[in-house]
Amino acid sequence: MEICYKGKFLTYVKDKNWEWVTRENCSSAVVIAAITNNNELLLVEQYRPPMGSNVLEFCAGLVGDAQFAGEDSSIAAIRELEEETGYQASHMIKMCESPVSAGLTNEQNAMYVAWGLDKIGEGGGDETEDITVHTVPLNELDEFFQSKKEAGVAIDLKIYAGLYFLQKEGLI
Repeated sequence: MEICYKGKFLTYVKDKNWEWVTRENCSSAVVIAAITNNNELLLVEQYRPPMGSNVLEFCAGLVGDAQFAGEDSSIAAIRELEEETGYQASHMIKMCESPVSAGLTNEQNAMYVAWGLDKIGEGGGDETEDITVHTVPLNELDEFFQSKKEAGVAIDLKIYAGLYFLQKEGLI
């Protein structure tokens, strides 16, 4: 295995004919599919430079980054939900942990579902983020997704996985 480039957060690796990146600053990431008490899906939207556009996503974040080194993914999920959306959940369950893009990176995401939400802050992320929080009624999701696509916003594939887990838990 050959290290081709090492940046502040990513390392570019090559082994024979395969190339990939690894993260240096965390152990994994969390994704939180959250449903409000009014049957609304919590989504966040933010500009993602690699995509060159805004992306609609579930709130998510790194596990064990910077001052949070060694934290459990469940703690990161609680922290990220509050930081990005301004909500705190009375119930949260880890549904799975799996590769994000197995041909590109060794990063894994732990997906959580959350409910019993209380609004405790504004959300919007930390000082390095510019996040718009959307609370979308479940019966308006298709129209909302379509309007976002028409506006040039990319829809993160993990949203569909999260909807599956919310349904599996009987939350939608």
